[in-house]
Amino acid sequence: MQGRHDNRAMRLQSALHRAIAVVAVLFLGLVSACSPALDWREVRPEGSGLVMLLPCKPSADARMVTLAGTRVRMVLVSCRAGDANWALAYADVADPARVPAALDALSAAVLANVAGTAQPAAPPQVEGMTPNPKAQRLQVAGRMPGGEAVTIEAAFFSKGTRVFQATAMGKSMDAAAMANFFESLKLVS
Repeated sequence: MQGRHDNRAMRLQSALHRAIAVVAVLFLGLVSACSPALDWREVRPEGSGLVMLLPCKPSADARMVTLAGTRVRMVLVSCRAGDANWALAYADVADPARVPAALDALSAAVLANVAGTAQPAAPPQVEGMTPNPKAQRLQVAGRMPGGEAVTIEAAFFSKGTRVFQATAMGKSMDAAAMANFFESLKLVS
């Protein structure tokens, strides 16, 4: 009789340990689900006249590039969070006649950089943007130079002679995070 009682006590103790382990795993899962992978903040890139939300602290870099046959100073504000890169590139092309070609050049460069194919998305709806038939939003599937698959969503738009490219890029993109990023874009000057 004693052996059967000891056996039963050991089974109860083992079941209790399993239950505690399950509760601990569930608790850790809930705690990690509550900790944000994306830390959204308002960003106002210097000289852009734009306000946006980024899910991480950005860095900025500027350099001279040739855009649609014209040398311009292009600024890139970017960060990495949630297995994705988030960026805004902008430049002033100085002549309103150059804006359509610059927007075309920006979108062509995205496709060329990842040997991608594009699907048009809803046109960009950036508050304060200058209406332009070349303004567009694209969803791109491509490959990085190392061969890994990448998904890109990019918006191309302008304000006066300033052209912009807002980009979210990663192996797979969270639809809610992309919506938050693109819907936050607003030109204020």
